[in-house]
Amino acid sequence: MNTEKNSYTVIFAVVMVLVVGALLAFVASSLRPKIEINEKFEKQQNILYAMGVNNDVDGGAVAFIPTNEVEAEFGKYIKTQYVIEGSNISEDPEAYLIDLKQELQKDESERKLPVFIGEKDGEDYYIIPMYGKGLWDAIWGFVALDQDYVVKGVYFDHKGETPGLGANIKERFFMDDFDGEQIMHGTKYQGITVAKGNNDPLNEDKEDGEVDALAGATITGNGVTAMINSTLKLYIPHLKDLKI
Repeated sequence: MNTEKNSYTVIFAVVMVLVVGALLAFVASSLRPKIEINEKFEKQQNILYAMGVNNDVDGGAVAFIPTNEVEAEFGKYIKTQYVIEGSNISEDPEAYLIDLKQELQKDESERKLPVFIGEKDGEDYYIIPMYGKGLWDAIWGFVALDQDYVVKGVYFDHKGETPGLGANIKERFFMDDFDGEQIMHGTKYQGITVAKGNNDPLNEDKEDGEVDALAGATITGNGVTAMINSTLKLYIPHLKDLKI
C-alpha cells in the first residue's frame, strides 16, 4: 500500500478511531458495575454524614464511614426508606438509589421523592435529599431534621464550583453552621438562607433561618439557599404522615 496517498491517511484514521472507540467502550462496560457500586456507597456515606454518622474529629476534615463498613452502618442507622408519589407514601428499601435530579424534571403527578428515616442515639431523623444549581454546575446534598424540624446535620457537594470559594460548601466550617437551625417559624415554613451581612458570624442565633455566607461565593450561596428551600417545600407537607 502506498502510504503517501491521502486515502491511506483517511483509512488509517478511521481504523484507529474504530479500534480506540471499541477499546473505550469495552473498558467503560467492564468498569460500570464497579462504578455503580462506588456510587451506591458514596450515597450511603453522604446520607449517614448528614445525620452525624461519620468519623469526624474536632477540628479535622470531613471523614466518611469507610466504604468497607458503610453498607453495614447504613443498614444499622437507616430504619425505613420511603417514596412520596403525589399524596401516596410507600416503603422502598432502595429509595436512596432514586435520582432526584431526574425526578425534579418530571411533572408533579409523576415525581418520586425519596426520604429516609434514621435513628441515632435514640433520636429519629428525617433525612431529605436535595438538588440545585450553583455558579457553574450542579450542587446537591442531604439534610437531617428532627421531629421538630430542627436541622441536625447536612452534607453538600458540587460538580464544578470554584476551588477555595464556592467549593467550600462541602467543608465542615460551612456545613457545621447549619446544625441547630430551625426551618419553621412557629407553624410557618421559613427555610434557611445563606446570608451576606448576617451579623451573626459565630452563628449563635438558631431561630433566624440564616447562616453566614461564604466570602466570594455569593452565587453559590444563593444556589444553596434555593436548593434547600425549593426541595424542603416539596417534603414538609408529607413528613407528618411518615412513621417516625
